[in-house]
Amino acid sequence: MPLARSSPSASPPPRPSTSSTIGSTSAESASETTSLLSGSTARTAFWWGAAGAPRRSSADEDSAATPVASVVAAAAGPSSSSYAAVDVDEESGSMTSKMSHRSSYAHDEPHFAGAEIVRDVIVGLSDGLTVPFALAAGLASLGSSRIVVTAGFAEIVAGAISMGLGGYLAGKSEIEHYESEREREFREVAEIPEEEEQEIVDIFAPYGLDRKACEPMLVLLRANPEKWVDFMMKFELSLERPDSSRSWISAVTIGSSYFIGGLVPLIPYIMNDDAMAAFYISIVMTLSVLLAFGYAKAIVLGVRNPVSS
Repeated sequence: MPLARSSPSASPPPRPSTSSTIGSTSAESASETTSLLSGSTARTAFWWGAAGAPRRSSADEDSAATPVASVVAAAAGPSSSSYAAVDVDEESGSMTSKMSHRSSYAHDEPHFAGAEIVRDVIVGLSDGLTVPFALAAGLASLGSSRIVVTAGFAEIVAGAISMGLGGYLAGKSEIEHYESEREREFREVAEIPEEEEQEIVDIFAPYGLDRKACEPMLVLLRANPEKWVDFMMKFELSLERPDSSRSWISAVTIGSSYFIGGLVPLIPYIMNDDAMAAFYISIVMTLSVLLAFGYAKAIVLGVRNPVSS
């Protein structure tokens, strides 16, 4: 920033300037802050060095200063910055200050981390609501609520076991697939590193980065094969490391959701001996729970319009 030379003032006589400016910025960037001496055009610029200490970029040591100097102090917090402009009367020692605030905020980016659990609940509950309902509706034609309840409970137990077992096997297969792909990437990094490096360049090519721009990253990855493989798993294969307990969690979540969902269409038959009357009540209850479940799922996932979900 060009610094203007101060024009000599007629009175009082020139004396050494006591005004300073301390710029408060983030540690990552070096932004310059200037203060204008009251009554003159002299500017003094400072910035924060890497160690956090203010450093002077340039100053007019010969400039004339008036008895009242403008001192700008900056105090920066983690999420906001406040600047105090202080006028100091050097003859009387009195000070006046004005505060100003620069609006900023702490960056908060919440993300929903339970998508896999929600997915398992959706699979289990939706099947639990519909399959036992269909079975109970067919058996209701026999006119006996006891038969419907007995057959319905048998189906719920068998279905919960089957769904839970399917969730467990799916989770195990996901873990095994990840480990096999990771072993293959380790072999490729060791045996054909040039091709793996080219794959990295190809990943970033659509973003306008050529091999020269990627070279610093390639140097770091060559020095750490473990991180290199992690990078390839995530950005080449789009695979995240699955939780080792994921298979059991999936099994319990899907199985229990199926069992709970299956109870809903059977409750009217448990409470009512008239199978046909219970059938119509079961229709209303099942549809109501399906709609409420869909709405609650949309709320949990942060959907803007839960009704359309």
